[in-house]
Amino acid sequence: MTHTKIYSDTNKPTEATRKHIAEFLFNHLENFGDPLLDIEKSISYALKENNTSGGFILVAYEEEEILGAVVLNKTGMKGYIPENILVYIATHNQHRGKGLGRKLIEITAANAKGDIALHVEPDNPAKYLYEKTGFSNKYLEMRMTQNN
Repeated sequence: MTHTKIYSDTNKPTEATRKHIAEFLFNHLENFGDPLLDIEKSISYALKENNTSGGFILVAYEEEEILGAVVLNKTGMKGYIPENILVYIATHNQHRGKGLGRKLIEITAANAKGDIALHVEPDNPAKYLYEKTGFSNKYLEMRMTQNN
């Protein structure tokens, strides 16, 4: 039986759980992921550490095994920039195609206050799931990386 748990600034995970979530995301985001340090930073942001806007972490478990995870960060903005950004969403690579990703998105949307944005690579197969669950492609994101 799968159950979900939401972690936030008022319900923080243990250090061991936090590390487990970060490693799960690092492993199961596969070639669409980021370095482990960046994933850990997004988790810290969601837990409202270092004077951030916060957010939450949603984890789907089967007993103690993580089957899926979401990190949602609040942007502190509204309107011209959505209130939330879905930074990471991943399902266990052996449990894909079973509706878990859709369930995670639905639970995330039900618990987020305001609009949600996410970034997705054009060749990511999950793009179709995001479109089916209500995400639309409004902009092409471009970034300038500066060496500060």
